[in-house]
Amino acid sequence: MGQKGVTVWFTGLSGAGKTTITQAVAKKLRAENYPLEILDGDIVRQNLTKGLGFSKEDRDENIRRIGFVCQLLTRHGAITLVSAISPYREIREEVRQKIGNFVEVFVNAPLAVCEERDVKGLYQKARAGEIKQFTGISDPYEAPLNPEIECRTDLESLEESVAKVLNKLKELGYLNQDTPV
Repeated sequence: MGQKGVTVWFTGLSGAGKTTITQAVAKKLRAENYPLEILDGDIVRQNLTKGLGFSKEDRDENIRRIGFVCQLLTRHGAITLVSAISPYREIREEVRQKIGNFVEVFVNAPLAVCEERDVKGLYQKARAGEIKQFTGISDPYEAPLNPEIECRTDLESLEESVAKVLNKLKELGYLNQDTPV
């Protein structure tokens, strides 16, 4: 097909907007007939990584498994969009090195904003001690130091975030220059 594969890895706190941006980017890319797959952290945990907990070791294994699938898809020319909290810098870097064609998107919103957006009440449960090892509350989130893209979802619109992602993919040669943003 001639399409150069890439993994676009959306990382950030729960409620930051990872899945929302991923879905909007996917809609644009599908409209242009790009080969595309989405790996959403919540769905992956119900299938590929079922049974893993939330210890650092289990979280790292979760990310390694997602990374392995991404490596296969990327090698075969797919654009793979990953939406996963992936809280630890070191494992994200490990996965980046294995995949090669990797674009990190830091979906950044302050914790207070993420808590306001929390429709499932997870932050409230974590603060009440009902959920252990919850990222941003009782477990750390290590923000990327040099992401290719940062989407400040508390300061920019969804359309602006999507445009940032698509423009960077064009700039890096993963999308045709005539792909609409």
